[in-house]
Amino acid sequence: MDRISAVADDALGEFDAVGLVEALRTGAVSPTEVIEAAIARTEAVNPALNGLAYEAYDRARSRSRLAHPYGGFFDGVPTFIKDNVAVAGMPTMEGTDAWEPRIAAEDGDFARAYLATGLVPLGKTLLSEFGFSASAEHPRLGPVRNPWHTEHTAGASSSGSAAFVAAGVVPIAHANDGGGSIRIPAACNGLVGLKPTRGRLPLDANMRQMPLHIVHNGVVTRSVRDTAAFYREMERVQRNTKLPAIGDVTGPSTNRLRIAVCTRSIAREASPEVTELTHKTAAVLERLGHRVTAIENPVPQRFMDDFLLYWSFLAFALVRGGRRTFGQSFERSQLDNLTLGLERHAARRLHRLPAALARLARVQRITSRMTSSYDVLLTPTLADVTPRIGHLDPTADYQQIIDRLIDWVAFTPLQNATGEPAISLPLAESASGLPVGMMFSAGRGEDARLLELAFELEQAQPWPTLWT
Repeated sequence: MDRISAVADDALGEFDAVGLVEALRTGAVSPTEVIEAAIARTEAVNPALNGLAYEAYDRARSRSRLAHPYGGFFDGVPTFIKDNVAVAGMPTMEGTDAWEPRIAAEDGDFARAYLATGLVPLGKTLLSEFGFSASAEHPRLGPVRNPWHTEHTAGASSSGSAAFVAAGVVPIAHANDGGGSIRIPAACNGLVGLKPTRGRLPLDANMRQMPLHIVHNGVVTRSVRDTAAFYREMERVQRNTKLPAIGDVTGPSTNRLRIAVCTRSIAREASPEVTELTHKTAAVLERLGHRVTAIENPVPQRFMDDFLLYWSFLAFALVRGGRRTFGQSFERSQLDNLTLGLERHAARRLHRLPAALARLARVQRITSRMTSSYDVLLTPTLADVTPRIGHLDPTADYQQIIDRLIDWVAFTPLQNATGEPAISLPLAESASGLPVGMMFSAGRGEDARLLELAFELEQAQPWPTLWT
């Protein structure tokens, strides 16, 4: 098995983000040492992983040399930002090369808040084209490879961020999720990935303009405490007062929960291997004193048809408005077969979109009934183990791609439609030695409950890293 680890005897060591904060504050390591170590690690593993979309090393070096702290809890901690949000001084290419890069004049709303926590970006990370696929395998930019086994995908769309965090390049990186794009790569790479409640974190203007806000910003990390600390710090920067505060979650709750477990996605039953691993996770929960009940999936098959239509409408809007949005250099012939196939799918069904949007907006009624009976829902994050690169080749026939996508990722889109929080945790391992994620979801605003449960599971069943 071809594993790639960046961990070395340097200033980053094996620290998670919170551990690195402590080391920086005590003077055990310096900001310059940390940034240089992260740059060296990026350069060492990127040729194998291909997670880098844009490097901003000089900017990070300048920041590390400041005489006074920049500010924020994570001051000096290196990170990456996914290449679909605006960051001043960097281009945004959305995982494609279909137009000439243009440097952003200012930070978008998300980057402004994210960087206020003190995190230092080394650049931007690669994603699947526009984030439409669950695997980044661009025909010219190349595939983003999984550091646990480089013949396998790193998942998507937050591919580069997850690959770099899993490999130990940085302890924390930005990710966002419009149909599973935090949770899918977290599951593939053995990471913690929380898709927060809708409205928890700011969105850039282009994402706020969507008719249904399915995209949620967040991070991928190697530890629950890093994820919890990130949301605590983001609340200090910019809190949505319409939602219950997450606050400072530092460990498990003593409350025992009513947990439903379901191994059937909207599209299919999970594979036998993933089903067995999910039941093993349910058994751990029972040993911890939680009340676990197996349920059938209450969401109708039509949900996937509606979600696919909305997904394809986003592709339609991007392709048809390409030159207006990205400039005159935009060339649709450079787009992959998935993007163009989604555009065609929408073009033939636009008359159905209003009804589909209405049904998507109402699907929370179904999940609300579920959350009135159960505190948390457990499902596998993905219906099968992580596939090899090529399985979701975006240059293949569109119908093949979309059928395989729906087959693999049909658990994750539900919470994007409802706006409810969901977290993927690396609680299992496939027979081939790859991480397998388990997903926990809860009612809107219950992000803290998921973090408390994640702390408990991490303590009960610590997950490995590439170097342990």
